Amino acid sequence: MKRTAFFPGSFDPFTKGHADIVERGLKLFDEVVIGIGTNQAKKRHFSLEIMEGVIRGAFNSDPRVRVVHYHDLTAKVAKDEGARFLLRGLRNTTDFEYENTIAQVNRQIVEGLETVFLITSPELAPISSTIVRELHAYGVDISDYLPYPLEKLRS
Repeated sequence: MKRTAFFPGSFDPFTKGHADIVERGLKLFDEVVIGIGTNQAKKRHFSLEIMEGVIRGAFNSDPRVRVVHYHDLTAKVAKDEGARFLLRGLRNTTDFEYENTIAQVNRQIVEGLETVFLITSPELAPISSTIVRELHAYGVDISDYLPYPLEKLRS
């Protein structure tokens, strides 16, 4: 049976830290489906199309990575995508407390859906989407934080 993991997030933006989790997840799973979720309560800094372009650019040579957009409960979408696992990255204990609660609820929504946590690589731990968004809003070049340059999407 194919081992598929669903890696959900707003990915606003999708950073090198996220890419690292996907790359490491591919050592554990046959396929990783990256789900770009939409939260109606939040306004995106980067459009879904731009982030999908960054993700596809970073993984264009690997057919084991798929990208989907979704507007439903993460657990339900994971099930619809054929995933038995949710893949999540943890930078610190604060992330764990938050993610642990969500993992418990997801298991109640979809029986047998397991969450697999990967600890962020130390050199990437300081990178957060919030910080990268703020840097970008102030005109700072964020190329060092993204796995695929925004400039290539515009050419």
